Amino acid sequence: MRPKFAMKRDYYAGGLMLLLGLGAAVTGTGYKFGSLARMGPGFMPVVLGMVLAFIGLLIAGTALASSERDDSKFLPDNPQWFGWLCIIGGPILFIILGEYGGMIPAVFACVFVCALGDKSATYKSSAILAAGVTVFGVLLFHYMLSIPFPLLRGFYL
Repeated sequence: MRPKFAMKRDYYAGGLMLLLGLGAAVTGTGYKFGSLARMGPGFMPVVLGMVLAFIGLLIAGTALASSERDDSKFLPDNPQWFGWLCIIGGPILFIILGEYGGMIPAVFACVFVCALGDKSATYKSSAILAAGVTVFGVLLFHYMLSIPFPLLRGFYL
């Protein structure tokens, strides 16, 4: 007979959140913490890391309290690999194009590729969504908030 907690997905989810939270909290201790009135750069990573770790413990605890067995597989019967690839590839494109192309191509490519991860999305609907988010992002981050991220960078060969 298998143990009560064997193959419970909540244990894995809670453990991952616990590890990420502890990692953020430990990394944040390398920065000045400050106080609640005058927060330093390490305040948010430490506090949010501890909150994330606590939530991870709660999630893992719910798996322990559940008497229901979890014999289901981790992956669904028909995984959507193309959608997963699009969702992971979008931020990677943002990083690369943000470094070499600027905000406009980075945001457009990220949103366009991520939108294609939806089974019902078309190229046209993804392009319209990407164009709208790009215009909104440029107006908000570049003009209103003055974030120092160039709109376009030249490609130097």
